[in-house]
Amino acid sequence: MVSVNFEQALARLEEVAQRLERGDLPLEEGLSLFEEGMQLSRQCQDRLDAAEKRIASLSATGHVSDTATDVRDR
Repeated sequence: MVSVNFEQALARLEEVAQRLERGDLPLEEGLSLFEEGMQLSRQCQDRLDAAEKRIASLSATGHVSDTATDVRDR
């Protein structure tokens, strides 16, 4: 899967969910979209987790530590 930014991944995830919710897809296409949706969901969650860690680091120290992950790198 090509790496996209958080907003693009979330928008695509919403598209996938809408298509799956319609329930009119052939089984194989539905399974493929479900798999894509799971990958997008994990990608979004990883980016949110990284952002949360970065915010916690900033809140605790007032600056980003060397160990904080840059959200843009994900």
